[in-house]
Amino acid sequence: MKKTLVIGASTKQHKYAYKAVCMLLDYGHEVVAIGSKPGQIRDVKIETSLLNYDAVDTVTLYINPERQTSYYDYILSLKPKRIIMNPGTENDYFKNIAINNEIEVVEHCTLVMLNIGSF
Repeated sequence: MKKTLVIGASTKQHKYAYKAVCMLLDYGHEVVAIGSKPGQIRDVKIETSLLNYDAVDTVTLYINPERQTSYYDYILSLKPKRIIMNPGTENDYFKNIAINNEIEVVEHCTLVMLNIGSF
């Protein structure tokens, strides 16, 4: 299973980031989460600071490209194997930076990827 960092996590159940945390847990993945407000989704604490997580395989983004700029260095420092840019988070500038740092970038929906077995 892949340790996944959800950036843009929210306690609002209608948000896709909330649904992604729940579905990742349902599929047995270890999940860590960062959001703009503290909270909890099941047993996953939503952090508001940029913690140094070890062994992050995947970062899945739920923040728009403008908000991503303050996360570039942080995400790169985690050295994930891939970044998933969910619909609305696509960012060619950051995509190129990630690829130049040997990080796979996938423009897709985490929820769909889990459902079809391509996560």
